[in-house]
Amino acid sequence: MRAGALAAVAALALSACSGGGPDGGGGPGGGEVSYADTPATGGTVTLLQNADFSYLDPARGFDGGVNNFYRLVYRTLTTSAPGDSDDPSAVVPDLATDLGTPSEDGLSWTFTLKEGITFEDGQPITSADVRFGVSRSWDPELGIGSPWARQVIDAPEDYEGPYRSGPLETIETPDERTVVFHLKEPFPEFGSLVAQPNFVPFPEGSGAGDEFVGDIIASGPYTLDSYTPGSSIELVRNEAWDPETDDVRPAYPDRWNIVIGLDPATIDERLLAGQGADVNAFGLTIQPATLPRVQTPQLERRLLELPSVCLTYMGMNTTKEPFDDVRVRQAVNLAVDKAAVRTASGGTQLAELASTILPPTVGGHRDYDLYPSEGDAGDVEAARALLEEAGVGDGFTMTLDIRSQPKMQAQAEAIQQALQKIGVTVELNVIDVSSYYETIGTTALQHDAAITGWCPDWASSASTFLPPLFDGRTITEVGNSNLAQIDDEGINARIDEIRAMTDLAAANEQWGQLDEEIMELAPVVPLVFESSLALPGENLTGLHSSPGAASGGIDLVLVGLRDPERG
Repeated sequence: MRAGALAAVAALALSACSGGGPDGGGGPGGGEVSYADTPATGGTVTLLQNADFSYLDPARGFDGGVNNFYRLVYRTLTTSAPGDSDDPSAVVPDLATDLGTPSEDGLSWTFTLKEGITFEDGQPITSADVRFGVSRSWDPELGIGSPWARQVIDAPEDYEGPYRSGPLETIETPDERTVVFHLKEPFPEFGSLVAQPNFVPFPEGSGAGDEFVGDIIASGPYTLDSYTPGSSIELVRNEAWDPETDDVRPAYPDRWNIVIGLDPATIDERLLAGQGADVNAFGLTIQPATLPRVQTPQLERRLLELPSVCLTYMGMNTTKEPFDDVRVRQAVNLAVDKAAVRTASGGTQLAELASTILPPTVGGHRDYDLYPSEGDAGDVEAARALLEEAGVGDGFTMTLDIRSQPKMQAQAEAIQQALQKIGVTVELNVIDVSSYYETIGTTALQHDAAITGWCPDWASSASTFLPPLFDGRTITEVGNSNLAQIDDEGINARIDEIRAMTDLAAANEQWGQLDEEIMELAPVVPLVFESSLALPGENLTGLHSSPGAASGGIDLVLVGLRDPERG
């Protein structure tokens, strides 16, 4: 989940560093490595990953890792600004000529497509293709990705996507280059919303069933050369892509080699050695256990630090006993040893303690802490008192869903040990990383709680943080982002009130207040705001942070090589 859904493979795909800040790199040790240099054109870049991307189909995928990947092969009406721009948190035109024009009443938005935009076979991208691609979000099987289109665009209640119900008539196509979206209610940030991955256009009639499970129809600078699930993805240039129509993607490498299924420790060993072709390789984060080994002048100069924009949290399922009692949820918030969770996350170098839902980098954030404890180690006495009030003073047993990744398991074990002190037995349910978000996003499969993360879909506003996680009217059987399954009339009403505000600065202030109001109901335990350290191969450059496209990690569209002939 994003960022959706961390979404996200976001905790998997976060990056950070030491020394030069988002566009710099290196520390002491003679001759810092600058990652802000402009790459040369050509060569092959290798990305080393532990887990596969969730889906190649943008109607299905919605997490920090895959959203970043999508920008290499797909385009949307608007998109996140490249990480080297003056404002990398901004949203900029992509397939559209501008950020859209709202009607006077705000109930419709009109976009004009650029000339010269095509699919990989050279077929022009038309307004009908945009409508078709977006309408796939309503398909009951495919549309498990970003929920924004379904939440904001007006559609018949019985509409089930283009394969079952035909074209969505509330998206008008008066000519081949004009698209008009009709909304349920005014949404001032709709120009940012259409940057979501499920706004990728596709030729009408394509992508039914599992067609896009192992294949794609590219509109971006690269297309699929080969895909072996769980093993590798090879991208080559899309010869039909016209760089004159694209101000976001310079597309420096000729090829991308994405190696999947590597043990995180193996990735770190390869990057530490930096030999042979691995001078052109990078991973999106190094493991906490590797940190002591990079404290040498030779390696410190290669470190890259990128800021986090994401929250790692534990969601508690409010539909299950005893988590349907607010006092139990408050007790868990009091009891969790966040200092131990931070240690499990790599310590102070890689994680900042969280007491709020909104990260400091997201518009609307304000500081508060409703559940403080000495040394952030948990308040056992206060937690026990609340459990007594709730009638579960003798404790209970709960199941916690977690990803099969060492750091996430260490975080879960820290929570397990902390809750044991208040008589709560935590049983860990370990789920494979590649299917984790699909599993916990299916309400029938969700257990008592889950550790996950969330990143903003556009970082300038908190509107992409609180509503997806806590609006009870958006709970769905599959693709559900409201993991707490909280459906509170007060929260829902406040979301409507703030969304209707046209002054976005004033709206952000209200989102910050709502953050605290939600935490009074304690549906989640904010744990940490995670960052991480990357150790790119020394021939790589063009490494910039992207709050929107990469959940604070490396913006893939800018990556390239200093010397394409090397390695």
